[in-house]
Amino acid sequence: MRSEEKAYIAGFLDGDGCIMLQLVYRHDYVLGYQIRASVVFYQKQQYRSFLHWLQDQFDGIGYIRNRNDGMSEYTIVGIADVRNVLQLLLPHLRLKKPQAEITLRVISQMPGSGRKMTEEKLLLLANEVDHFLELNYSKKRVNTSVKLKAFLASKHT
Repeated sequence: MRSEEKAYIAGFLDGDGCIMLQLVYRHDYVLGYQIRASVVFYQKQQYRSFLHWLQDQFDGIGYIRNRNDGMSEYTIVGIADVRNVLQLLLPHLRLKKPQAEITLRVISQMPGSGRKMTEEKLLLLANEVDHFLELNYSKKRVNTSVKLKAFLASKHT
């Protein structure tokens, strides 16, 4: 991808996109929670073809869906894919640079290659995820490091 295209896509992400780190609860997870990283681009449904072009630029990763409010979104989820996209765009980001840097820092600390996430490591990373409360102005976030800590404590009583 040419530098101009990276800069253009980074600008699009700055204006009509979102970088997210979330604590996700599921009853079948060993620790009850996992950290999910995602990058999402938004566009009116009438311009959905642009999201397909964008997906092509990233070698077809992610998925595109129409929402009920007339918008379409192109979502990239998963540690490896999010890492690759953010590393590609980071030098060109302006508004979302802090979110990208935190996400890359958290991703780099996540266990891989068969190593398991420990309670201590999950709590440490969950504190980093909490920074998104300020950066993304999240009003609906309910899963925080405080809730995770309480959940893990309840498992040991």
